[in-house]
Amino acid sequence: MTLKAIPSFCRLMGNIKTVTVMCIMLTTFTVAAKNTDPFSEYGPRTFEVDNKWTAIVAAYEPEIKAIDAAIAKLPDANITKTVTFQGVKYQLGTYKGEPIVIFTTGISVPNAAMTMQMALDYFPIDRVIMMGIAGAISSEFTPGDIAVPARWYFHDESVYINPDAENEGQFVLPDYYEKSLASFLDRRKQDPHSPAYENFGFIHPEEMAVIKEGWDSPRQMPYFTASSELLDLTKKAIKKVSPIAMPSGKAIKVKVGGNGVTGSVFLDNAEYRNWVRRVFNADVSEMESAAVAQVCFVNDVDWVVIRSISDLAGGQQGKNVENVFDGIASGTGAKLLLGVLDEVVALPVQ
Repeated sequence: MTLKAIPSFCRLMGNIKTVTVMCIMLTTFTVAAKNTDPFSEYGPRTFEVDNKWTAIVAAYEPEIKAIDAAIAKLPDANITKTVTFQGVKYQLGTYKGEPIVIFTTGISVPNAAMTMQMALDYFPIDRVIMMGIAGAISSEFTPGDIAVPARWYFHDESVYINPDAENEGQFVLPDYYEKSLASFLDRRKQDPHSPAYENFGFIHPEEMAVIKEGWDSPRQMPYFTASSELLDLTKKAIKKVSPIAMPSGKAIKVKVGGNGVTGSVFLDNAEYRNWVRRVFNADVSEMESAAVAQVCFVNDVDWVVIRSISDLAGGQQGKNVENVFDGIASGTGAKLLLGVLDEVVALPVQ
């Protein structure tokens, strides 16, 4: 390079540096403009999926085994992948072209609420069909029969209260509970499905307070109502599936409608069973469904629960026989589950 060329070269390099700095500044400004809200990356995930999934849910091993066995026998249903998040196994696949995810919630209310919300956060689910076993509260049911309640209640949301030393048989109710109880009894005049509250000794029933999008404050919910569309599809499925029977050949009873109750309690007490029947007009009792229902309600996801009778929840003579009938009852429930899935597949694409 000659001495005369040096000034021109320096000017060129200076221009390049200026352009580079301007590009960096422009890029920085663009990125900053896109991220004016530093918290924009947080919050619920949105799935851009045309055909959302159906979740098939059970609580524990005998139930999920019956579902897996029923799915495995069908040539047009398959599991294509299994993933595990936070220790929960999710089976991903299709049922006659309909995308599905199958998983167990785990036993009892906290597990059911946690795993159901996790599933809705992880996958593009727009309907939930739960299947499992339950104890019969109504005397119309025997092991193997199936209940598909329209409403689910928490039976053990409650206040434990001291007796009134000055009035035998009475209790010293906290002020807030006196007000709540008065409102519950008044509401029952308008809503026949509201519980007919009475105490069970020192145990006084209370209600779950729920918050969801669009509400300014929590509201007390006496029950959660299953999706009318899925209840109707269940009724259609009952008419179409081959007769469901016990291994002995005994035909089973299937009821769609009525009430079910959920609590963190394995119910095996005749006196409490009678109380649950009086207060909630319950047909069946178990440990997960109302929790799944609440999560679906808050997330605006359609849901229905199929429960097969495994025992009489304390109404039997002698020892509870749940362990004898849990697998058999899960099998009868799985047959109806497949019938409901057939109706879901037949729905017109929206």
